[in-house]
Amino acid sequence: MTTPNELSDKALAIFAFAIYHQLASGDSVTAVTANDPAGHRADPEAIAELEQHELALAAGGKITFTPAGLLMLEQLLDRLRGQWR
Repeated sequence: MTTPNELSDKALAIFAFAIYHQLASGDSVTAVTANDPAGHRADPEAIAELEQHELALAAGGKITFTPAGLLMLEQLLDRLRGQWR
């Protein structure tokens, strides 16, 4: 299983983007946009890295987290809150 220590900062930024939206909305996030109207764009190499580690799939302008990616997202959020599973 891949750990956050194995990911580049750009790949972690995709998780950070998802965490931001989850905390801001209070809703669970399962996917994020790869390119939004405000000009924010996920790094293509970071997307490829997440796909290589089977943490996410990119299609139709969205980055959708796999079950392993959702688990990592949950663990990162827990860690941010001072918990770790």
